[in-house]
Amino acid sequence: MLQVWTAMRHVYKGTLSLVSRTNGVHTSAVHGCPIPINDLHRVSPDRYTDSERDQRCKLAALYRLVHQEGWTQYIYNHITAQVGENHHFLLNPFGLLYEEVTASNLLKVNLEGEVIDPGTTLLGVNLAGYLLHSAIHAARPDVKCVVHIHSPYAAAVSTMKCGLLPMSQEALLLGEISYHPYSGILVDQTEREAIAKNLGTKNKVMMLQNHGMVACGETIEEAWLYAYGTIHACEIQVQAMGAGMDNLLLLEGKDLWERTAAVAGSEAVAHQTRTQLKWAPGQLEFEAMMRKLDRQGHQTGYPYQLPDVYATTSGQESK
Repeated sequence: MLQVWTAMRHVYKGTLSLVSRTNGVHTSAVHGCPIPINDLHRVSPDRYTDSERDQRCKLAALYRLVHQEGWTQYIYNHITAQVGENHHFLLNPFGLLYEEVTASNLLKVNLEGEVIDPGTTLLGVNLAGYLLHSAIHAARPDVKCVVHIHSPYAAAVSTMKCGLLPMSQEALLLGEISYHPYSGILVDQTEREAIAKNLGTKNKVMMLQNHGMVACGETIEEAWLYAYGTIHACEIQVQAMGAGMDNLLLLEGKDLWERTAAVAGSEAVAHQTRTQLKWAPGQLEFEAMMRKLDRQGHQTGYPYQLPDVYATTSGQESK
């Protein structure tokens, strides 16, 4: 048994070596410590702009959040974020667990699926991930981040003829929902147009029927907000439907949906702080989650807008 255990440890360490291309860089995972998200010290300082370095850290941190929420399926599913002005976007190397994704190992590809930057692994692009995300990024220039998840609750709602019902505030906050019918694993290039058409020009959430969901955002932070809200709305619906459809109170009317979403994003309920900072949609919530990850030792590298949330001992606001 000792020989078998020793062999298994060597295999695991070898896998981590392949991920990092450098023996020992990520072996802290063997001892139960999280792999650092911000590992950009491993690449040349002039390889990426400051903006891309921030975007890489944010996206890798989002992968880590999705992992912690339990929304992953091993190495499958994808989250992408656009970088620069050349329609390039970042995504996970196909073969890594979400907890292994870091700022340096993210791939950069163009809309044609060509690898612009391979990151720091020997792994490549998942065609299905490329097709879905590139279709959305190409059709919606306002969308800078796309989250694709098929967790059990999202997948369950995606199989329902009724779709995501207006039965909770969480559902109303998502605004109008788009739907895309299932036609097999997304590898057919002709489906790109259908994906873009069904998403529409304004909606931020699309249920992939018999499959899962997609959440979009103008920033990584906003995409996280919509993904989190969608999963919770799906969970509420699945659990409530156990009481029977006749016992459910549905919040009818498109006007109610629109008013709820509009009020939530209005200045009337804007985040109030003791500083003069303005928070974009999802930013305050995302910063809170980044503080949580950093406390856990994930080393996010996140560019905090408010690094210190506590007032000084003199009672003055933290700047």
